[in-house]
Amino acid sequence: MEQKRVVITGVGTINPLGHNVEEYFAALEAGVNGVQAITSFDTEKLKTKFGALIKNYMTEAYFDRKEARKLDLFTQYALISADQAVADAGLEQSEVNKDRVGVIWGSGIGGINTSYNEIQSYCESDGTPRFSPFFILKMLPNMAAGHISLKYGYRGPGFCTVSACASSTHAIISAVDQIRLGRADVVVTGGSESAVSFVGLGAFNAMMALSTRNESPETASRPYDKNRDGFVMGEGGAALVVEEYEHAVRRGAKIYAEIVGCGISSDAHHVTAPDPEGAGARLAMEAALKDGGINPEEVDYINTHGTSTPLGDLAELKGIMSVFGEHAYKLNISSTKSMTGHLLGGAGAVELLAAVLAVSKGVIPPTINVEELDPEIDPRLNLTLGVAQHREVRYALSNTFGFGGQNSTVLIKKV
Repeated sequence: MEQKRVVITGVGTINPLGHNVEEYFAALEAGVNGVQAITSFDTEKLKTKFGALIKNYMTEAYFDRKEARKLDLFTQYALISADQAVADAGLEQSEVNKDRVGVIWGSGIGGINTSYNEIQSYCESDGTPRFSPFFILKMLPNMAAGHISLKYGYRGPGFCTVSACASSTHAIISAVDQIRLGRADVVVTGGSESAVSFVGLGAFNAMMALSTRNESPETASRPYDKNRDGFVMGEGGAALVVEEYEHAVRRGAKIYAEIVGCGISSDAHHVTAPDPEGAGARLAMEAALKDGGINPEEVDYINTHGTSTPLGDLAELKGIMSVFGEHAYKLNISSTKSMTGHLLGGAGAVELLAAVLAVSKGVIPPTINVEELDPEIDPRLNLTLGVAQHREVRYALSNTFGFGGQNSTVLIKKV
């Protein structure tokens, strides 16, 4: 059966580099650092005292007080991103069958801060179970998708994907599948996370996953650098409107890129450490290329998972070398986490937007903060160090991997 074509017709984001896509794209091209010391809560007892935070975020700028009480921050970021993407796609101005518009969203953790605050309040009380009636509804990871569908009346396929840091890429792949199978014409998809908090940092510190470069937080997210010591947690989200190609053409929608391939795999190696040879990453990339029906030599850019962890960066690059061989030296490769930090369940969506920037505008965002390349990395690889590069990009890959060894790759094409 011939598969339906799927295109991206709307985008939106709020993340450490900007409150919308224009700000985000401009910051990516400029190589802006989004990491800073945390001042919103006491970090004295934490090993990590910084994060990639959304600048100047004020809930009241987007939600009234009554509504905000019902929404965890990860859902707020989802609604803000989705609002932008729906407006950008012109969905509300077009005659679309809302029975065939879905919402599929990813979040790795959901309302972690809501859970922490409610449980802390209970523990400090006299033992009487006085919990907010919104506790469960704010905590559940699927509520972002629920609130988006409620706001717009979208009655098509709706659910959330939870696969740690791969969550939003799995959501996007699920959205593509729904359209390819004819179950929806349009899907609002993406992911969001808000875990930069005392409990979030403390828990990841316990896993020894985070950088502790407190003396220089702005250089802490340093993928591929010899002295990297862990990832930097970020917050925010991104939304994409994905749409069946003919449906988009009929309503005159602008098209940013076409999603031509999707790949999913599992490491089956370790709950946190990647397969050291990048076997899972290789399988996901190979599957995306096969799904798209293209040869490795046709790819021009890879937005890597590139978290700035000693094991993860090397494993992914080994996976890339095994897939692309000599062509790997002709690719542009970059990790935009060096600027945004790691948005956990929202990472895949935010980073697919960086790939959209590459194919739609010919701008390869850089990898910043590499002062001394890890000697185990082949210096012939073009990691787009320091400054953005400009070139035509026909095809771009975006990789996202999660704890549990769950890997996902999306392949997009210039239109």
